[in-house]
Amino acid sequence: MDRPGFMASLVAGGVAGVSVDLILFPLDTIKTRLQSPQGFNKAGGFRGIYAGVPSAAVGSFPNAAAFFITYEYVKWFLHTDSSSYLTPMKHMLAASAGEVVACLIRVPSEVVKQRAQVSASTRTFQIFSNILYEEGIQGLYRGYKSTVLREIPFSLVQFPLWESLKALWSWRQDHVVDSWQSAVCGAFAGGFAAAVTTPLDVAKTRIMLAKAGSSTANGNVLSALHGVWQSQGLAGDHVPGIFVQEQSSGLPLERVGSCLDFRRLSWQCRLFILMPSWITYLMVVFVYLWQF
Repeated sequence: MDRPGFMASLVAGGVAGVSVDLILFPLDTIKTRLQSPQGFNKAGGFRGIYAGVPSAAVGSFPNAAAFFITYEYVKWFLHTDSSSYLTPMKHMLAASAGEVVACLIRVPSEVVKQRAQVSASTRTFQIFSNILYEEGIQGLYRGYKSTVLREIPFSLVQFPLWESLKALWSWRQDHVVDSWQSAVCGAFAGGFAAAVTTPLDVAKTRIMLAKAGSSTANGNVLSALHGVWQSQGLAGDHVPGIFVQEQSSGLPLERVGSCLDFRRLSWQCRLFILMPSWITYLMVVFVYLWQF
């Protein structure tokens, strides 16, 4: 196996991350507002859906580049025969290492972005300054542990499944998958991983948005999930956000919210939120049937 190209991983990962984050940013805003403690409407509803985009724009490229560089290099370092039963384990370890490194860049950007998304009237730089003034550098890394606890299981599910689907597709058509085929495999793998890890993503968002000094702000994932369970039950941290999160799951980026808020939305709003998920799955089914 050849040593992976540093610049290729850097540029490809960075461009992919920026593209996904910016194109799907409105859906990410909807997801964050659904997850927020104050509820979707009080967090801004459909107003100012590009609030916080400067933070995402600044953090996307280095975040995605760091992930893919680490992912490719760890795969190269742990190289095994392609038919080895250890191949899925290699992909899991590579993805986990990539997430730990990428979260060093992702978490500060995510904290600022999510607070801007639920406070659309406040400028992104002002939110950044307030965090530094009130909490210091550690305020920018609030939620680092919960983010890693969420991202690693997500990657442990997504990347081995993605690689396996690509390998299966390549074997059935007797040549390496094309870019669009890889994207279809990634969308399916990411959607499944999103459904599994949605509760952890709720906890991450609640911790990042919590007021300084509150019990949730201390970063305890179980405490955050317990609070959601008490106030909203199981559906409060698992139902609507699955579908919103899946929209960005073709690549490993960023995803759940109040079921009560979701039920109050008009059918047009629900259709807007859910339609991309069903389109993705219909595409996967169509391509599968057409190919085989």
